[in-house]
Amino acid sequence: MPAAIPALPDLQRYTGWDQVPDTLATKTQLAQMDPPLKPGGEPVAQVLYHGNSYAPLFEKAAAVPRRKATPAQRAALDRARELQHICRRCDTREKEPLGRGRHCDPCRLAVRLWTEHDTAQRAARELIANPSALLVVVAAEADRDAPPASVAVVRLHDRHVLYAAPAGTAGSAERAAVLDQLDELTTGAAVVWESDRAPVNRYPTRLLAPADQPPHFNAPSEEFRRVHPWAAVATVYVASLWRAWYAWTSHPTSGHPDMPWDGTLPWSRSTAADDDGRGLVELLHRIADGTEPVWDQAAWVVDGHGAPSIDRA
Repeated sequence: MPAAIPALPDLQRYTGWDQVPDTLATKTQLAQMDPPLKPGGEPVAQVLYHGNSYAPLFEKAAAVPRRKATPAQRAALDRARELQHICRRCDTREKEPLGRGRHCDPCRLAVRLWTEHDTAQRAARELIANPSALLVVVAAEADRDAPPASVAVVRLHDRHVLYAAPAGTAGSAERAAVLDQLDELTTGAAVVWESDRAPVNRYPTRLLAPADQPPHFNAPSEEFRRVHPWAAVATVYVASLWRAWYAWTSHPTSGHPDMPWDGTLPWSRSTAADDDGRGLVELLHRIADGTEPVWDQAAWVVDGHGAPSIDRA
């Protein structure tokens, strides 16, 4: 059911069309007259219709003729209607109007992926320009149950490794010293993680796993998160920015960039967190300056129409 149109304040209300005087008409009724008319003033009353909406009523005597369109105006309107069927990017003509954005389905897909690609570059530039942005990296063996092997903190804008150390074992003095260093270094910082997806043993939260928890522990309590803010779930991940930049999709009609199934990654995943961290920061810099490669089958690459133009408010 259409949304209700509320009554206008301080105007006479009629609850049925049979109550409306012949001297009043709606805007639609005026337009249907011969010759067509339009309101010559403000509404003077209103009538209830569909049980929940009110239509404004205007004085017929005050109505004025609708101005006829000139040949040039009619031609412009015809051209505008025709353009609604033509993709603004590839000039393909569709049977149905294309609607907002005026893109055919393939170009709409390319624009969506390009927008994410462009947004990833903007985000990388903002991170690199932020002197307080830090990357926290936890390195571990490939086995998902392997404990953290080492940890590093890298400043993004100048690629400087602020801290690198073995992760220590859960509950040990060495692990406690690592946590203290992370707390001190990341106070007031914008913290970035490597990935928002597997392998989970590379999440910084793994450093908070108690000794009696299973190896795949990855959910520290709220108390831990308050004490160690760097362990709160990050809002920016290098891997997610690279996914959007690289624009690999699992199917030609997919509009969701994903991690390549063949395991392609432009950074290392070793047990040396400082080396991995440097590689991740270098990746961010390449995305920011546009030198990081894009998938050769990205939608806007293979369709031959180039990078789409996008509107940003």
